Amino acid sequence: MPSYRAAILICDDEPLIRDTLAEYLSSENFQVETVGSGEDAVRRASEHYFDIVLCDVNLPGIDGIEVLQRIMSVNPESFVLLITAYGTVESAVEAFHRGAQDYLMKPILLDEVLNKINRLLKVRDLSRENQWLRRELHREISSEIIIGSSPAITQLYVIARKVAPTRSTLLIQGESGTGKEVLARYIHSEARGGERFVAVNCAAIPHDLLENQLFGHRKGSFTGADRDQAGVFVHAADGTVFLDEIAELPLATQAKLLRAIEQKEVLAVGANEPVRVEARIIAATNKNLSVEVENGRFREDLYYRLNVVTLKLPSLRDRREDIPLLVEQLLAKHAKSLGKHIAGVSHEAMQLLIACPWKGNVRELDNALQRAVILGDGPLVTPADLPPDLAPVPDDPNLVDNLNLAIERFERRHLERILRQTADKREASRRLGIGLSSLYRKIDELNVTVPDGK
Repeated sequence: MPSYRAAILICDDEPLIRDTLAEYLSSENFQVETVGSGEDAVRRASEHYFDIVLCDVNLPGIDGIEVLQRIMSVNPESFVLLITAYGTVESAVEAFHRGAQDYLMKPILLDEVLNKINRLLKVRDLSRENQWLRRELHREISSEIIIGSSPAITQLYVIARKVAPTRSTLLIQGESGTGKEVLARYIHSEARGGERFVAVNCAAIPHDLLENQLFGHRKGSFTGADRDQAGVFVHAADGTVFLDEIAELPLATQAKLLRAIEQKEVLAVGANEPVRVEARIIAATNKNLSVEVENGRFREDLYYRLNVVTLKLPSLRDRREDIPLLVEQLLAKHAKSLGKHIAGVSHEAMQLLIACPWKGNVRELDNALQRAVILGDGPLVTPADLPPDLAPVPDDPNLVDNLNLAIERFERRHLERILRQTADKREASRRLGIGLSSLYRKIDELNVTVPDGK
């Protein structure tokens, strides 16, 4: 089945060479165009992107070296391979200095042409892959893993590690801001870290453009489609396609997605033949898809295909015991990026952070702490540094145990940090503002780990 075909422009004033190369490269599944002059080559390169340009050096009018320079100025991502009948060291050196990636000597050997083109395309793909890897390596700590040690998060990762090596379609449910994409990236990295992870927000792309984004299009399929374009399923290759806000997918596009899951193939806009795809699909939503099915807004057959394994992310208010750890990690991230020294948060500020409703979940907490780092002046974040609209939830007996556990964990971590930083327990009690006997009682009550020699 067809896949994305690299576009090649051949420029030579000898018709026999042009036609021979075009026929051979077309038989090797490339898109090929030919021109007979340097002026026409520059004009076509300015109108259309070509992966590879094969250009004779000795041309009437502007020569191949000038064509090379003009094409590089118009589209520096194109690779230029010069053809010369004068295979001297000097001409090759000049070609490389001017930006050519390689050169061929006449008489041309077709196998050599194909080998050089394939090598250049591999170089291009590796370059793009390296750019993607660099972006991934620079992701902040908060986007690499869902932080927490609560039973809900611990169990979530147990399931995630089990499903990661499989190729099963997954559905992640959770409120906005809980970290659905973070979990999807973790699952991807566990089994396919070296492959591409392509994320698409189905709610952020206009419906008339979404199908093209997902499945690609063929040249001439609509106004402005001047070349083939691969969709994200082809671009992801053996990696992962993450479809966020899947409930917003139009019904017509849902049918094509169902085919991608069941048949492992996609049909580009304007194409007659489908393309085989191997990418894994992870979908996410903050809506109840079964309700969307009942209301006719989501296909039932697609729902069951997506719902092979469902991972449910808890809201932050349902795992308040994780808030101290989250605060510590997020504060460290923002302090580093802003070049400020923040030792932590005050006891009063932590109690407030633990007791807030956090309707925006981790995203809202992250924004609140970033604001605190920007506006705060002291070594500790205080309630005055936090957004003024933060308020504890009303008294609710169902929250008491959760809040108490979170505060206990915060106190334990705070005591252990002070004990590591001080010379002995007497100095630690002074810094904590409590008596020595109270410190000993807290160490016993909270089962605090005391460093050796303290």
